[in-house]
Amino acid sequence: MRETVDIMIAGGGVAGLAAAAAFGSAGYRVLCVDPAAPVTESTAQGADLRTTAFLQPSVPVLQAAGLWERLAPHAMPLQVMRIVDAGGPEPVARSTHDFDAADLSDQPFGWNLPNWLLRREFLARMAELPDVRFEPGIAATDLLTRESEAIVTLGDGRRIAARLLLAADGRHSRMRAALGINVQTFRYGQKALAFAVTHDLPHDNVSTEIHRSGGPFTLVPLPDRDGTPCSAVVWMESGPEIARLQTLSDTRFDEEMNTRSCGLFGRLQRASALTVWPIIAQIADRFDGERSALMAEAAHVVPPIGAQGLNMSLADLKVLLDLARPETLGNAGMLRTYHQRRWPEVRLRVAGVDMLNRASMASAQPLRDARAAALNAFYSLRPVRHGLMRLGIGMR
Repeated sequence: MRETVDIMIAGGGVAGLAAAAAFGSAGYRVLCVDPAAPVTESTAQGADLRTTAFLQPSVPVLQAAGLWERLAPHAMPLQVMRIVDAGGPEPVARSTHDFDAADLSDQPFGWNLPNWLLRREFLARMAELPDVRFEPGIAATDLLTRESEAIVTLGDGRRIAARLLLAADGRHSRMRAALGINVQTFRYGQKALAFAVTHDLPHDNVSTEIHRSGGPFTLVPLPDRDGTPCSAVVWMESGPEIARLQTLSDTRFDEEMNTRSCGLFGRLQRASALTVWPIIAQIADRFDGERSALMAEAAHVVPPIGAQGLNMSLADLKVLLDLARPETLGNAGMLRTYHQRRWPEVRLRVAGVDMLNRASMASAQPLRDARAAALNAFYSLRPVRHGLMRLGIGMR
């Protein structure tokens, strides 16, 4: 059986679902598939307990897709990005630097939401769009391209002919492999624990990164839980250290978690299960192929520092939407321009986040002292500080 659509999206993660809603809202016929059904409840098995901070430039993309009005009631503003150095001999904060969005505009840096909730709201929006279909439990398994179309074979044997294939099928993308596009991968020997906590002191809409060794311990504001302040935690460490933390009793884990948080939020209490995520950086050699575009983690992966990951994916989507025209959708000129606009910027961001992550991993005391001195120097220069903030959130 052969079906025809305007746009075929391989991958139903957050980025793939956002693309389906965006192109469906623009009037295109869209089919999106994913081998797994999205988990849309926080307590369900397999729920993605991480959170995503949508930075300012991502919001217009979500608005055009009809998504932001669904997300806004659940979104927690991020007004301040706080960097804490705790790299001294004892695990205590020895310097704190606040990057305040008010220095740049009257808007927060961004808005934080749980990933499982994003999936729920994105699916609800897609259900409103008559020309958008989402089929979970079905993988895109093979690809044949020609000048006029991409023909995608699905796991159930169907063949889908599309004017444009969007490969959003993750860091191990089958569609990228089928296109013969290689990737460059940076490995750190790190993993991250993601979970939620409640705490004694309010977060005041401040996202806090605590740097000591192994990687940052980051607390990102969430709405209060039963009247108690709540945050999402991403705790990055070496793989063996994450494995050790997972073996601890609840009591012992809580002790180490509170030591690592330097007591900045009072006593932390774990409020969800732990999930573990590998940390790599990766970039594809090209973001375009015949009748095909790579986006999101099929194109690039970065460690969870500075809320770059999904915002880079939405920047991919924005460029694709800007270039899409009914008469030229998926042609070589459109896709070549997409690669030329996105690849150089993504390469710089991957390199920047790679540098920050390697600095955050420093364990030797002289290196930790050098990291603190560099942060103090950057922060003390107002033009540099503002430039870093603009660069971080993607403002021109």
